[in-house]
Amino acid sequence: MNKLIAIMNKALSLFCISLSSVLVVCVVWQVFSRYVLNVPSTFTDEVARFLFIWVGLMGAAYTLGQKRHLAIDLLAMKIEHDHAKHEKLRLIINAISMVFASVILTYGGGKLMLKTLSTGQVSPALGIEMGLVYGAIPLSGLFMMIYLAKDILDNISNLNNPVRPE
Repeated sequence: MNKLIAIMNKALSLFCISLSSVLVVCVVWQVFSRYVLNVPSTFTDEVARFLFIWVGLMGAAYTLGQKRHLAIDLLAMKIEHDHAKHEKLRLIINAISMVFASVILTYGGGKLMLKTLSTGQVSPALGIEMGLVYGAIPLSGLFMMIYLAKDILDNISNLNNPVRPE
């Protein structure tokens, strides 16, 4: 599982960097063409919007995997000195996150993607199928589920093997 996580980390980081780079180029070109050339680019606005969706969702999955996502840790700070309670809290948070990633992102996002693909909805400027744009939702959820599965297994392992004070 650690090898899969390492591959995912590398792939997602490179993917997000690539998408972000293209996003910056699109936005710079959009501003340049609008204000300098006085001929706004018709497709870069849409490309930038779709790239932003993909960067946001894939970046969220990557950030979750790096354990750098936004968290409100008020409760965790209150039980900081009790290892067992802290691990139980992490397990509960990871389990709730797993339900969200599986039900809302993967299942719900997958249904949205398939429904949009079946209707044949295309974007106005680029003419690409909107279901492909929405594909970022279930894909992000899938990556999150893999990261969370590893974290849940680690939580269970830490609960079964408590840290002993020295």
